[in-house]
Amino acid sequence: MVVRIRRSAATAVLPLLFFHLLSAFHGPVFSAQDRLVLPTAAPPCLLLGVLNSQTGNALDLLKRASEMIKVKRHREAVGLLNAAIEADPNLSEAYQQRATAFLHLCRFEDSGKDYKKFLELKPGTSSVEKDLSKSLQAQDALNSAYSHFDSGDHSKALDYINKIVLVYSSGCLEAKILKVKLLLALKDYSSVISESGFILKEDEDNLEALLVRGRAYYYLSDHDVALRHYQKGLRLDPEHSELKKAYFGLKNLLKKAKSAEDNAAKGKLRVAVEDFKAALALDPNHTAHNVHLHLGLCKVLVKLGRGKDAIDSCTEVLNIDEELVEALVQCKDHIHVEYYSTGIPHAMFVRADWQRGEAKLLTEDWDGAVEDLKIAAQKSPQDMNIREALMRAEKSLKLSKRKDWYKILGVSKTASIAEIKRAYKKLALQWHPDKNVDNREEAEAKFREIAAAYEVLGDEDKRVRYDRGEDLDEGTGMGGGGFNPFGGGGQQFTFHFEGGFPGGGFPGGFGFNF
Repeated sequence: MVVRIRRSAATAVLPLLFFHLLSAFHGPVFSAQDRLVLPTAAPPCLLLGVLNSQTGNALDLLKRASEMIKVKRHREAVGLLNAAIEADPNLSEAYQQRATAFLHLCRFEDSGKDYKKFLELKPGTSSVEKDLSKSLQAQDALNSAYSHFDSGDHSKALDYINKIVLVYSSGCLEAKILKVKLLLALKDYSSVISESGFILKEDEDNLEALLVRGRAYYYLSDHDVALRHYQKGLRLDPEHSELKKAYFGLKNLLKKAKSAEDNAAKGKLRVAVEDFKAALALDPNHTAHNVHLHLGLCKVLVKLGRGKDAIDSCTEVLNIDEELVEALVQCKDHIHVEYYSTGIPHAMFVRADWQRGEAKLLTEDWDGAVEDLKIAAQKSPQDMNIREALMRAEKSLKLSKRKDWYKILGVSKTASIAEIKRAYKKLALQWHPDKNVDNREEAEAKFREIAAAYEVLGDEDKRVRYDRGEDLDEGTGMGGGGFNPFGGGGQQFTFHFEGGFPGGGFPGGFGFNF
């Protein structure tokens, strides 16, 4: 019996065959609807011709899939192997290669099934048994990585990803996404940007990669680039909760920081303080940006005369590891994004030392002020403002260590000469050594101090110079050795009060005369 095929029937069936093969080459996995279904009325000779050609097609597809696997195009390889297995369900090599492709894509369950199917067809093949073991190891390693990630052991999780999962499953997108999240948690922002860049080259619309990469730029304080990543993700999915949170959180931070800077520039210092504090509260972990906020707050607090609060704020800057900030800068320079030069973080810490020194002057911590300002001056020797502040601090420290003649005489700084003279007479009588036989050494020391105070404050010119903070030690016999009213080299000072004292004065030849 000769079966004739009408031209119209063949014309109807051939496009279906072409569509089937095209789908097989590019489809991820065969599903029920992917299988070839010929019209029930197709002539028997056409069915026979298709079936006879399947074996040849399967081998050709297997060869092409092998080439795809060599160049790591695993998804395309899976599509070809689906078609090959559909054409020849007993082609063991197709199961092996598809299992390998599945393994690289970390589709571990599918990979295991195909390796086991191969072993059913060719039992005892040791190389495939090893590959099946690798698939199970990779699956366990990925699960362990997630477990360590959830518990906060990011380094251990990263070891599982790098040393096992991505070794056996190089095309595993899930593992690559987890890896960049781990790198972000470990603050390796340069690696986050490079690794997520590889993901986006394969899939430019990957929302997870856009989010994590944007966060890396954010923590490098490259906010414009971070915003562009968030915006691109939100254009793809306007309701993505994490992208929305990151985008609006950054917008709010920038708004608060700008408000603080603007109010500080306008002289609205108290409002600026509140804005700086509000900006800092938004993300305490944003080190690269918060150093600037803390420094800005410190400057404003110094201007307000709030020395203690200013010290706390500047100390926040100085407590941050300067090497960390330098590393952030170098990271940004390395990935070729716009940023301030590597000298600016150094200058920022210089300003923090300077401003904290100024704050310590406000709290009369003279030693601390000198220490901070010396550090700032050493880091920036050409800055005359810092040197001027250092000279003020050193002068204040020296003044704090000199004797307070007003306090010694027990008079105010506005006391008249007459008041100073009366105070001196009273104290000189009280502490005259001949009147303090039982504590003569102490009395002599006090008496010298009282006399030295009167020498300065009783002389109008010396008093003016003392009040200006000038050094009166040189050439006056005062200061370290003190003024000695008893003289030196065998000489003796004699003081006489007008009218003397009852009983002819004090024993030892000491009288008082003014």
